[in-house]
Amino acid sequence: MTTLAGSLDKLTAPAELVISQPDGAVRCTACGHRCLVRPGKRGICQVRFHDGTELRVPWGYVAALAADPVEKKPFYHLMPGAIALTFGMLGCDFHCGYCQNWLTSQALRDPKANEGGYFVKRISPEQIVEAAQNVGAEVIASSYNEPLITSEWAVAVFKQAIAAGIKCVYVSNGNSTPEVLEYLRPYLSGMKIDLKSMQYKNYRQLGGVLKNTLETIKRVHEMGLWLEVVTLVVPGFNDSTGELWEAARFLSSVSPDIPWHVTAFHSDYKMEDTPNTPANTLLRAAEIGREAGLHYVYAGNLPGRVDEYETTFCPHCNTPLVERTGFRVHAMRVGEGGKCPNCGWKVAGVWPEVRETAG
Repeated sequence: MTTLAGSLDKLTAPAELVISQPDGAVRCTACGHRCLVRPGKRGICQVRFHDGTELRVPWGYVAALAADPVEKKPFYHLMPGAIALTFGMLGCDFHCGYCQNWLTSQALRDPKANEGGYFVKRISPEQIVEAAQNVGAEVIASSYNEPLITSEWAVAVFKQAIAAGIKCVYVSNGNSTPEVLEYLRPYLSGMKIDLKSMQYKNYRQLGGVLKNTLETIKRVHEMGLWLEVVTLVVPGFNDSTGELWEAARFLSSVSPDIPWHVTAFHSDYKMEDTPNTPANTLLRAAEIGREAGLHYVYAGNLPGRVDEYETTFCPHCNTPLVERTGFRVHAMRVGEGGKCPNCGWKVAGVWPEVRETAG
C-alpha cells in the first residue's frame, strides 16, 4: 500500500535552497530551522527530504486552490478589492495547536491530517496562472500550508504569473532565512507575516523561534517588500495587555506604516476547549496598536462587530479611504499613487490604478 509520504515523494524536484556538506548531508535554507538533512532523512517539515543523492522538495501539485478577495489573506493595503487566487501544498515547519488549515499544514506530522492527501491534484505553473486569469485574479498567493518550505514551486508559479501581469504574495509564519528571502525577492510584491506572540516560550510551544520572526519582519521591510502583520489573539495565550503592547511597540519601531491585523481566534484543531476571542478583546488590542503609533490597525474575523477597525483611514486627516465589512469593500477613495483625495497624504501600500468606488 502506497503511503502519503511515498506518493508525495514522487511529486518533487531538486532543491535550490540548499547547501551541500562535505559528509554527504545537506543544509536546507528554506526556513529558519536550517535543518541538516542526512541521506535518507527528512527535514522538520517532513516534505523536504534527502533521497541519498540530493535534497528533494515539493513540486507539481496543489492541495488547495481557491479564489477569494485579497482581504481574506489578509491584505488591506495591497490591491484592495482585488481577487487573489491562492494555492497551497502540504506541510509546515510549525505545529500550531489552533491551525485552521491543519489538514494541509500538518500532513506527515499528524496522522489525523494525512487525509489532506486526498486533496492533492497534479498541476503545472501555467495551469495555475490560467486559473487565475479565468477568475480575473490580479494577485496570486501562496498559503494554506507554510509557503517558505515550498518556495521552489512558488517561484516557478510566480515567474509565469509575473509574465502575465499578476502580482505575487506570500502568507507566511515568518520563520525565514536571508537566503530564502533573497531567492523570493525578485518575484514578491508583498508578504503577510504572522506575529504569533512576543514570548519565546509560546513560540517554542508552536515549534518556532520568536527571534526568527522578528528578524524576518525587519528584513522584509528593509527589502522594500510590502508587509502586513497579523496577530491571532488567542485567549490565555497572547492576549494580555502587556504582550499586545510589546507587539505593537515592536512593529511601530520598524515602521508605523506596517498594517497590524489583530484577528479573532475560533476554537479549532487541538484547541477546541479554548473559548473564541470576544470582540472587546480585539477592540482593546486595536486601540493599543493605535496608541503605540501605528497608522493602520485592523480587527478581523468579527465583521460588523469591531467599530471602525475594518476601515482604512488617512493617518493625516482621518478621511475614510477604504470602507469594508469583513472581506467586502464598500467604498474605495484612494487617489492616484495611493494619495488621500482630501489632503494629498501618501497612504502606504500597493495600490491599483485609480478606481474610485462607493456602494
